[in-house]
Amino acid sequence: MSIKDSYNIWAESYDRMENKTRDLEKTAIRKTLMGYKFNDVIELGCGTGKNTQWLVKRAKHLIAVDFSEEMISKARNKIKSDKVNFLELDITKSWKLKNNSADLISCSLVLEHISDLSFIFSEAGKKLKSGGAFYICELHPFKQYLGSKARYKTESGIIELEVFVHNVSEYINSALDNGFKLVELKEWFDADEKSGPPRLISFVFEKA
Repeated sequence: MSIKDSYNIWAESYDRMENKTRDLEKTAIRKTLMGYKFNDVIELGCGTGKNTQWLVKRAKHLIAVDFSEEMISKARNKIKSDKVNFLELDITKSWKLKNNSADLISCSLVLEHISDLSFIFSEAGKKLKSGGAFYICELHPFKQYLGSKARYKTESGIIELEVFVHNVSEYINSALDNGFKLVELKEWFDADEKSGPPRLISFVFEKA
């Protein structure tokens, strides 16, 4: 099953299922970006809108994109604001968005499904204004090494999504190669599992 089809199925139950990764990332983006000011935002992989709801309160204009029509439909129904433009978009292909237009691009729990990080950084660099921030939060590669991946339960069984392992140096080198500098790197642990590997890793890169 394709990643897109998997997320279309997952959309119906995504918000109500227990999901430590989703919930911890919701905390991570808020704590990380609380001190940043931004007017124009591009949100990659908005899903059902868990972060869109927070971002739209702080931005003047938000373009929320996702390749899953079912996920983005949930977000549209949840968030009614003239500051948000929802757009179905496959970010592995050229982004049909205005260049030099965003103060912030956010990308949450998306890049494990994408093989070519360099392309994502290249496109992000085109869309960000000089000095703009690129926030990324993903399942930590240490968790991936142990077999963790995006999955969910259905009546027919567990659906596991296709994923790619990106180590920390790959994120950083892909960013540097495309004109970004690293501003922040944080690791995020489950509250009850601090003796084990971190669940998430987050970065803030700045466009030079």
